[in-house]
Order: sequence, then structure tokens, then C-alpha cells
Amino acid sequence: MKDLFIAEEVTKDYSNHRALNNVSMSVPEKSIFGLLGPNGAGKTTLIRIINQIIGPDNGKLYFEGERLKPEHVHQIGYLPEERGLYKKMKVGEQALYLAKLKNVSGLDAKKKLKEWFEKFELLPWWDRKVEELSKGMQQKVQFIITVMHNPKLLIFDEPFSGFDPINVNLLKDEILNLKNKGATVIFSTHNMGSVEELCDYIALINKSEKILEGKVTDIKKSYSTGTFSAEIAEAKTDIVAELGNDYIVKVEDKLDNHIKCKIKSQVNSDSSNDLIKKLTNVGKIISFQELLPSMNDIFIKNVTGKYPDELSNNN
Repeated sequence: MKDLFIAEEVTKDYSNHRALNNVSMSVPEKSIFGLLGPNGAGKTTLIRIINQIIGPDNGKLYFEGERLKPEHVHQIGYLPEERGLYKKMKVGEQALYLAKLKNVSGLDAKKKLKEWFEKFELLPWWDRKVEELSKGMQQKVQFIITVMHNPKLLIFDEPFSGFDPINVNLLKDEILNLKNKGATVIFSTHNMGSVEELCDYIALINKSEKILEGKVTDIKKSYSTGTFSAEIAEAKTDIVAELGNDYIVKVEDKLDNHIKCKIKSQVNSDSSNDLIKKLTNVGKIISFQELLPSMNDIFIKNVTGKYPDELSNNN
């Protein structure tokens, strides 16, 4: 797949602090790319460099195969974590003003904005002052302004902060719609549940350095712990005795001859076929699946060096 954006060995220093140290990453076009890391890792610095708010001290950046240049800013939509609208200005007037800054003509901007405002149930607030809107409504307005000029690259920094669950789902649906229409999204968040739900690829930055990058499904498989969930009916033999020392069995529920359990391979993570064969000797297999670590578990493992307790308890 072609990459829309590439960073090569990007370094940025602030006084006595190195914010980014030789960070490289590739963002495939028409994908949602999660930019992850703990507070202070360097994510916001990289986002500001992509938006050309600041420049790197070293390294190269490419947009659609070209060196990143000022003209590319019109093909990028950026929703920063720090929100900000002019409180005394009318909502529609401000949205039109900001749309024109993105090179959208007046008539076209008004038409597009009205469509977005109607979709987000904001149209009745068009002629009201920004200060009359709730925080969530103001954030909806900023989201609309970010996406309405159909940029090729969208960058969202903690886009769900301050939203209730209904509006979080609304924004998630719109982000997926934008991707399906051809946009590429860089998505920075601390919510690993949203990463699991939305992201195709991720890069994890810690202490100014990239420590992990790749496709979400591939990363999860690479962190397999050989743990499986199984449900067995009509059990004829003792499961622990049948599986022997090659497996650790944690029985979660047992009623008569019906067993629900988690099974940890002591041998290797590729033993699912052998395990299934052994389970057929126990009884009728109702369900069987591998329990891959969550992105939250993988995040904690890479940043702290150990899995959280809840994963350890499953193994």
C-alpha cells in the first residue's frame, strides 16, 4: 500500500530536553494510524512538525512522495487537543471565516457547513454566540471546521476528550466515514479501546523514541501468549488430567459436564491444533478462541516492561 506521509529520523530538541530522537514512521494512505505514547513522549511535538507549526532539527518528512512544504498545509486538517474558538463571535460567522482560511469559497463553505451543522444537530445554533454553546457543542463545531475542506490527511489529537458516549460514537462513525471516502487519519489518544476499534496501524513513542510500529492485527498476533478460551459440553474426562503438564488450565465455570475455561500453553503459541485434538477427547467443543493481548496490555508492556495484573491473571 502507498504511504501518504513518511517521517525519516526526525529529531527535535528544546533547550536541554530532546522531544524526538530519530523517529521514523510511515502512514499508509486511506488508513487510520494511531500515534500512541504516554504523556510527554513526543507525540504532540511530532504532530506540530507535521503541521509545520514548528520545524525539526534533523530528519526528513514526505507528503505524497514529495518533501513536506508549506503548500501541503491546505491538504491537512488538524484538530488539536487544546480547543479554542472566539467566544463572542457567532458560530456560523466564525465557521465561515475559518473555512475561508482553508481556501474554501464563501458559497461553497456555507453549503458544506450547513450540511455538517444539520448532521451534528447544530443548525439552530448558527446565529448564536460561541459562548452560548456547551463545551461538547463547541468541540463539534471545531471537528466540522477541521474536516469540511476534505483534506487528504486528518490529524486528531484526543478528539473524544469531554464528549459523552453518544457523541463519542457519532465522531467515531464520522471518522470511519471519512476514511471510507479516501481520507488518511493520524489519531492520537490514550484510550486504547478506541485504538482497537478504529486504528489499522499504530506507532508507539516512549521517551522521545519510537519503540513499536505496525499493523494492529499483526502486532497483537506477535504478542500472543498462547492463551485460549474454551467451552466444552458433555465432558467425559477430567480436563486437567487430559491436557497434562503442557498446559495450565483455569476453570471459570463448571456445571455438571459443562466446562468454561482458559488454557495457557506451556510449550509454544502455535499449539492450537494440538490443543483442539486433546479437547475433543474431553468432550464436545462448543467454542474455542485464542485470547490475544489487548492494545492496552501491549502499551503497558512496552512502556513499563511488564503486563498488567489482569492479563497475568489470565495466563
